Amino acid sequence: MALGYDSSLFILAFDHRGSFQKKMFGIAGEPNAEETAVISDAKKVIFEGFKRAVNELGVDRTTAGILVDEQFGADIVREAEKEGFVFAMPVEKSGQDEFDFQYGTEFGKHIEDFNPSFSKVLVRYNPDGEAEMNARQSARLKELSDWLHANDRKFLFELLVPATDEQLASVDGDADRYDKELRPDLMITAIKELQEAGIEADIWKIEGIDTAEDCARIADQVRSGGRDGVVCVVLGRGANDAAVDHWLKQGAGVDGYVGFAIGRTIWWDALKGYLDKTLDREAAAEKIAANYKRFIDVYKG
Repeated sequence: MALGYDSSLFILAFDHRGSFQKKMFGIAGEPNAEETAVISDAKKVIFEGFKRAVNELGVDRTTAGILVDEQFGADIVREAEKEGFVFAMPVEKSGQDEFDFQYGTEFGKHIEDFNPSFSKVLVRYNPDGEAEMNARQSARLKELSDWLHANDRKFLFELLVPATDEQLASVDGDADRYDKELRPDLMITAIKELQEAGIEADIWKIEGIDTAEDCARIADQVRSGGRDGVVCVVLGRGANDAAVDHWLKQGAGVDGYVGFAIGRTIWWDALKGYLDKTLDREAAAEKIAANYKRFIDVYKG
């Protein structure tokens, strides 16, 4: 299977696990069966919004997709596969600074069982960060990359580059300055190091970048060395609508960018309304559908 992806892709992401159960539901630790059922039901509301966008608002099902986890979304995944939707599933343990497999050496069995369109990882990797941790992560990621491509499966890589203390101090502790002045170059270096370690993603989920010029530089790196089909999608980061709109507009005109993967910005408020009963289920799903379609329109516009 050729490396890369050859279509637009607009992912509604709701694979959040540890942070989701804690921040949305106030549940710490391992949820019990009743709590799990409540969390799973909330994720079904998001999926209902996604289906409304496709079935009622005219979103193209060939470019629409979801990202959802096995822990709380197994039933959703089965339905998505049955209905022919594009869907991705996470491979990583939730809420860890260092990438590791959710299911250890059994990761391949879980991928084969659910048969996702893409297997996704979230990785925190700063080239100037702890070298030993970066090396451990790279070794595990290469194992995954090799397995996926040996089994004709697509790899979706979400790269986060958190600032080191020294990097943040160099911009007077200003996170916005870090994002604008330092992070683009660090992302390019991180992608280059991961590629040199033998990790070959088909799609890179890229944190919001403030200029089209930096988006183009990142796209050039992901496509370097003959990786002509490899593409990027814009990551929402849970930011407000205005910030996400800006990032989408910067990426949308760049060769090598094909869409987005946005989660909380689309569904957080609607789901909160459903849970506190200020919105009924149908209204919450309608709001999620409308938000999802709006971001697609922003990107296409």
